[in-house]
Order: sequence, then C-alpha cells, then structure tokens
Amino acid sequence: MEKQYRVLLYYQYVPIEDPEMFAAEHLAFCKELGLLGRILVSAEGLNGTVSGTIEQTDKYMQALKEDPRFTSMPIKIDEADGHAFKKMHVRHRNELVNLSLEDDVNPLELTGKHLSPVEFYEQMQSPDTVVIDARNDYEFDVGHFRGAVRPDIETFRELPEWIRDNKEILEGKKILTYCTGGVRCEKFSGWLKREGFEDVSQLDGGIVTYGKDPEVQGKLWDGQCYVFDNRLTVPVNQTEHVVVGKDFFTGEPCERYVNCANPACNRKMIATEESEHKYMRSCSHECRTSERNLYVKQHNLSEEEFQERLAVIEKEQAISQG
Repeated sequence: MEKQYRVLLYYQYVPIEDPEMFAAEHLAFCKELGLLGRILVSAEGLNGTVSGTIEQTDKYMQALKEDPRFTSMPIKIDEADGHAFKKMHVRHRNELVNLSLEDDVNPLELTGKHLSPVEFYEQMQSPDTVVIDARNDYEFDVGHFRGAVRPDIETFRELPEWIRDNKEILEGKKILTYCTGGVRCEKFSGWLKREGFEDVSQLDGGIVTYGKDPEVQGKLWDGQCYVFDNRLTVPVNQTEHVVVGKDFFTGEPCERYVNCANPACNRKMIATEESEHKYMRSCSHECRTSERNLYVKQHNLSEEEFQERLAVIEKEQAISQG
C-alpha cells in the first residue's frame, strides 16, 4: 500500500540574490502548501528537507523545477507514514554548511570528483583508498561505511583542523568522502583539494542515494543512517543489517537515539527504552540532578522517587568502578 506522505531532501549550490527576502517568501509558500521541515537559504544556495502529503510535495517539487536556479536540482524522496517534522522553518544563513573557513570554498569552482553509488562501492574496496566520514561523531556511531575513518569531531566546522592533525592517514591514498545527502562533501572535498590532496572523490547524492541504488543496494553499510528529522535513523543496507550502535549506558547493541534530559546539555545518546528510564535520560550525574531536567518534570517524579532512583544508579556505578 502506497504511503500518503513523503520526506524530500535536496540541496543546490547556486547564487541567490537577497537570500533573506527569498527565505521569507519561501517560508510563506511552504506554509501555504502545508509543508513542515527545515530549510537553509544563503547567497550560495539552498539546502532543505521537508515533509508533506504526496499532493503537497508534488506541488512543491513542481514549483522548484520551474525556478531556473533549481531546474537541475536532484530531490531525494522517501515515503513516510506522516510528517517527519513538527514545524516549518526557513532560515537565512551565511553558509549552507558551516566550515568556518577564513577563505571559504565555492563548490561551483572547486570540489571533488562525484562518484555514483556503484563507482563508490567499487573504489572503497581498493587497498589504496581511505574513506572519510564527513559527518559528526554521533552520526557515525549509529551507522557508517565498513572501514570508514571516524573523525573525532562534534561539529562539521571541526573537520579541517582534525584532518590537519591526522593528515598522515591520507598521504599517498585515494580519498573518498561521504555524508548524508552530499551537501557537506561538496565543500569538504573542495577544501581537501585546496589543501593539496590530489585524488579526492565524493559519494554523489550521499548515503541516502546509495541506499536506494538498485545495483548496490546499500552494501558495505553497517548500522542505520542518522537523519535530521523525527525519524532520527533510516535503514540503508538492503541485503544485511549489522548493528554497530552501542547503548551509552550499558554498551549493548542499540540503534535508538535520545537527547539528554538536561536542555543545557542536550547530548545525543544511543539508549534502549530500559536505559532511558533507568538513568532518567541523563548522560551524567550533573545532568540528572539539574533543576532543569525534563525527564523528572515529564514523569512528575516526587523528590522521594527521584532520590531512590538516584541512589540505585550511584550504587550500581560504584560497584562497576570497583
């Protein structure tokens, strides 16, 4: 049975004059259609993901294709059971993706070679190749290409410094990069070339396109793909499923993400439902005992209940630490 909703994912590096005005007008248009999602607009282009009914998304895609700036823009489509977002945001930004470079990279002038899913699949199995994940650490932890390098970064803008500190792993190698939909790799691969790395390629269309390719079928991907909507993760490998995620608290295999209940922290953690409730969805003692802890408020825990659960956690942690 065909699902009645879709999630669209897209980006286009293309000059946009007066991006603030474009963002305001685009927000009004999306709300008029009834779409929900998150869209970024800058002078360098458009990057978005939205959800809506088949009719709504058809009208939206038609409008984009009628704009000369976005006629050739690839749009990735996922079927969905309902909306993948709670609100509709269209925001103006200085960059589509934030690398925070003093001298920014223009992907229309400099970027890595685009490889199809089949080409990427074949190339990453070559012994003279290194595969770099261009995403954040929490995205990697729930799923990644087999053998890919995990940069120790929390945000994309930390990636250039990490590469400079670890450039020996890239020397003399063919470099492959990948990210969720491709937009981050456009800049990152261009930056790598500007840094002097010659053989740099990127996965065209990102992980999302790779997982839908009928020939590759997501092979050599382990785990799930983290996505920035209410679904949080989606499957990629159509031939086998290898769980790589580990529960933050117990280390057991898990692919379920939650955010730390302390809003000041908001750390993304992989956790089973059992662990979420046992540890009150908090990554540390400090977050657990924070006056702002949302878990305590949402579950109306009395002071007595809270202290009892806290004592159990502290006792177990003391035992595990010897």
